[in-house]
Amino acid sequence: MDTHFSPYIPCFESATRSVADAAKDYLRGLYQSSRANIERMADVVAGSHYQRVHHMLSESSWSRADVRRQLVVDANAHFGRGGTAFVIDESGFAKKGEHSAGVARQWNGRLGKTDNSQVGVFAAITRGGVPESAQTFRTKGEMALEMVLRARRNGLQFDWVAFDGGYGQLPWLLNALDDEREVFLAEVHSDQAIYLSDPAPVVPERTGQGRAPNRRVSEVAPQVVSDWAAVQPAKAWRRMKLRDGEKGEVVAEFMKARVFVWDGKSPAGRHWHLLVRREIGGEKLKFCLSNAKTGVSLRQLVTMQASRHFVERAFEDAKSACGMADYQVRGWNGWHHHMALVMVALMFLAKERIAGSDTHRLLSCQDIIEILRHKLPSKIQSDEDLVMSIASRHQRRRQAASSQYQKQGLTLPASFGGEI
Repeated sequence: MDTHFSPYIPCFESATRSVADAAKDYLRGLYQSSRANIERMADVVAGSHYQRVHHMLSESSWSRADVRRQLVVDANAHFGRGGTAFVIDESGFAKKGEHSAGVARQWNGRLGKTDNSQVGVFAAITRGGVPESAQTFRTKGEMALEMVLRARRNGLQFDWVAFDGGYGQLPWLLNALDDEREVFLAEVHSDQAIYLSDPAPVVPERTGQGRAPNRRVSEVAPQVVSDWAAVQPAKAWRRMKLRDGEKGEVVAEFMKARVFVWDGKSPAGRHWHLLVRREIGGEKLKFCLSNAKTGVSLRQLVTMQASRHFVERAFEDAKSACGMADYQVRGWNGWHHHMALVMVALMFLAKERIAGSDTHRLLSCQDIIEILRHKLPSKIQSDEDLVMSIASRHQRRRQAASSQYQKQGLTLPASFGGEI
């Protein structure tokens, strides 16, 4: 673990001080602590200090941009070998209060409902110490495009971009990626309009005495992808294996076609691939558009579509193994610092799994976490250590409560005192 962290140390250093040791303690805490918040980390990580780690996370000005650049180096070294997807997705974090950065009532896919949440766009609008330079509303699509372009500028190697229908329904985003010559595969909704021939949009000539037309129209009638798929013959479908799963092979049926897509405004339509996926024995279909090269095979499109599965696995590992959703920080700085360190922690787990893939194919992130918890030094080795840990935690809570009571001009009740 120390060897993995070494290239990141300069990211936590300035001309006058270094918070690298506190960052290392936080990384260990992400693995060792039952809940990845600073209080729990301080209880178990040997040599850690609550205030030092808290300062590193919430107050220190270390560069998360430098951390991202080192993550790019690691990603290129371990994953950038061809057939690599840059998958855009989002994840929500339920929050009860109103003072955390970016918290609001919004759709939380993790909960399956609208609730008080923070939502981040990953590859998150203006509370809790958000700097003025970031206090500009941006849609998730705008953030996604910025992330793709920034990743390219930073030198990240990937072959295509993949995302779900929440982004695929944005024609401007697909057009922008196409203009940037970024290959994408985007899931789209079942009412996505397509044209089976070039829509060739034109502005009609003026007729009569009325106002001259200024909007383009097409004489080709569009149809929605669900209607198109419903009339395709059985022989159009091909059954293909996606991957080996824990319960056997994952298989689905697919078909593809070349179609035109037009947003109703642009001077010309785009000639792209339509990919349709159907689960074996199911009726529900998934639809995707891709600007991959004209002669791309069905197998390659299927591989591109299947790559979205792994972002969900990454979220699952980040939350269950690296404490991604366990943070207890409110500010902009603390939230981004936590996420940057979670990415470093997840990169370590990914590298370990790759290193053991030939001899330990079933090695999981949770397996590695259990090994780390067994091997990493812990503060709690005896009953006395446990008592001291709880006492220290209670002292911090009393101090925090006393501070709040003093702000209200009150005296802390006696019930907050006492020793365990």
